[in-house]
Amino acid sequence: MNGNLFRFRSVVTLRESVNPIAVVTATCAAQQGAISTLQLRAAELTPKARRGAEERGWLRPAAPGVYVVAGSPDTWMRRLQIGLLSLGPRAWVSHESAAVLWGFDRCLDQPLHLTVPRELRFHALPAPYVVHTTGLIGPHDVLERRHLPCSSATRTILDLATLGVPRVRLGASIDSAVRDHHSSPTVLAERLSTLRGSGRAGVRLIDRLLPDSGGETILERAFLGLVRRAGLPRPNTQRRVYDRRRHVGRVDFSYDELRIVVEVTGRKGHASDEERLRDAQRRNELQDVGLRVYEYTSADVRDRPAFVVSSLRTRLEHAMSFKSAHSSQPGVRA
Repeated sequence: MNGNLFRFRSVVTLRESVNPIAVVTATCAAQQGAISTLQLRAAELTPKARRGAEERGWLRPAAPGVYVVAGSPDTWMRRLQIGLLSLGPRAWVSHESAAVLWGFDRCLDQPLHLTVPRELRFHALPAPYVVHTTGLIGPHDVLERRHLPCSSATRTILDLATLGVPRVRLGASIDSAVRDHHSSPTVLAERLSTLRGSGRAGVRLIDRLLPDSGGETILERAFLGLVRRAGLPRPNTQRRVYDRRRHVGRVDFSYDELRIVVEVTGRKGHASDEERLRDAQRRNELQDVGLRVYEYTSADVRDRPAFVVSSLRTRLEHAMSFKSAHSSQPGVRA
């Protein structure tokens, strides 16, 4: 574990002869308006000066061992910072709060989850904080995210499973991590392998959710499940398409070598005339760059899975035959 990630560094070098108030102000500015009593001492702010700052309302207590400066906004990020400073330099953001920092879908920003090593003595924090302890800390389990020590995307998923979040939200978190390249099915599977037999909750649920990960919606996950169970090749998920340097759009699924795009559409976002016009224009632009675009609706995926599988298999087979036949002819590119 890299100890540098757990040190709250002052912006100003404290060894220099600097006005303590300037040091406190600079440190608070770098920490969402919060500062610990240890940092106040390091800034050489005397107890008398601190009492005076409290009496004037410039500093006010926010948590055990932590103050906030007047005028700093009471944001979600400031509350995280306050909790971390109160628990000390070995604490980190975890569970649902880490999921928010990573931008996972369907995660909740309350309560605030923090974790400390199990051997560490710490004081309790009142609501909305939840403080967890752990004895299982891998070498890459804690990183820096938005300037805060935070559990890695992979570790966050494992912690969410342990927390017992609903299946749909855990699946959305896995999909987000894979889609946004914060983790991958291979990395998650390797990390899971170290936990098998440990009795850690949630391992089996991640096992079940992992094979169909990487989409953006429940419908996309259902489509990937159909593809997997049918033994069809797994497509790339959430692929960006470019025409030279111009961004054409992001597609749900693509078979890059076969120049095939598959879109799955639900009712939401495709109902109005304007939305349908936009969809048609996008489809035409994808076809203009040489892609074959196929679309399945939520009703297809839900009510006609056999049709989806058989039609997709036929289309993939035709594309593979076409590619094979044309690639064997000199000077011809499929």
